[in-house]
Amino acid sequence: MKRVLCIGGGAAGLLAAGIAAENGAKVTVIERNARPARKVMITGKGRCNVTNDCDTETFLAHVPTNPRFLHSALRRFSTEDICALLRRFGVETKVERGNRVFPVSDKAVDVVDALVMFARTAGVTFEHGRVTELLMSNGRCVGAKTEDGRCFEADAVAVCTGGLSYPQTGSTGDGFVLAMSAGHTVTECRPSLVPLCIREYDCSQMQGLSLKNVTLKVTDTANGKVLFEELGEMMFTHFGVTGPLVLSASAHMRNMSPGRYVLSVDLKPALHDTVLSERLLRELNTHRNASVMTMLGTLLPRSMVPVMAARVGLKPTLPCHSVTKEQRLRLQSTLKDFRLTVEGFRPIAEAIVTAGGVNVKEIRASTMESKLCGGLYFAGEVLDLDAYTGGFNLQIAFSTGAAAGYAMAASDE
Repeated sequence: MKRVLCIGGGAAGLLAAGIAAENGAKVTVIERNARPARKVMITGKGRCNVTNDCDTETFLAHVPTNPRFLHSALRRFSTEDICALLRRFGVETKVERGNRVFPVSDKAVDVVDALVMFARTAGVTFEHGRVTELLMSNGRCVGAKTEDGRCFEADAVAVCTGGLSYPQTGSTGDGFVLAMSAGHTVTECRPSLVPLCIREYDCSQMQGLSLKNVTLKVTDTANGKVLFEELGEMMFTHFGVTGPLVLSASAHMRNMSPGRYVLSVDLKPALHDTVLSERLLRELNTHRNASVMTMLGTLLPRSMVPVMAARVGLKPTLPCHSVTKEQRLRLQSTLKDFRLTVEGFRPIAEAIVTAGGVNVKEIRASTMESKLCGGLYFAGEVLDLDAYTGGFNLQIAFSTGAAAGYAMAASDE
């Protein structure tokens, strides 16, 4: 019987372990947290965006880093396969906007419980500990050692430790250290799907304000290209902006430098210029004897009113009947193009995923086995793979974990 060791009990580790065990291997998972899959618990704001209900080509179009590497893994374990697996253990799923798949219960804990049950039912044994060293013999990985001195021998070892994002869930970069100790290259790690720091001071005046049904556009000033444009929700913070739109947009900013990327928020995407112009004229006439602040309150959330007035150059006490055509046109333009200059990403610890990781050129795409060290496998966020929001990153963990699981169970001792 093959002896398999999975380092890390997250999404990738649980899939690798469960599938290897179902295929006849004796499997042990070493997890540093008291409970497995802590990061899965917080995905999708606690609802768990399990995967995305789309075909392979559409899926890969949402993977900006090394998408072709995933072809065989997605064919072997698809988006339909993870939904079927969850259904086996009592978790039904549903499809929402953007083909995002969630559990019907809207509870991430149900997904975690199903994944753990899958592994335990297959016969996986769990050990609590932190792996600090890979055991090597004749250029082959033959086990791992924990920081408390315990040694675990195995015929195949999978490193499924995550990246550097949300370190409180256990993703502290241990897998990168283990990979380098085996001779692997780790590409530069950077945050992806992360809040953005904004240069303009007035963001802090709107701290806590959530904007819904706005369009966010990202322009790269280095070449004038629009990198991202989407309708959705975002929020202002003391440092800048966050929320689903912002996190998605951040994944397109591959070479960050202060001022390189500019955000444009269309606060009234449903109104074309002509319609918005008529709306402004009507509001100004209706409130002609009131202040512009009163009129702006009919168009914008309260905390945004003084910010908009300042940007447009409208004095708070100015009556509507005194607003000039130039000021009106400037207001109209700013409502359709509220500009924010990106200073940089928030720290990688606040990112949803880590971009960068173990160089996939050194990994066999069909099995996730190292090309440099026999018996060593990698799966999940530890690899140099990252995708946009919408369930794609979790599916990458499931598919690469499954590929490793099948291969480890079949590998020669």
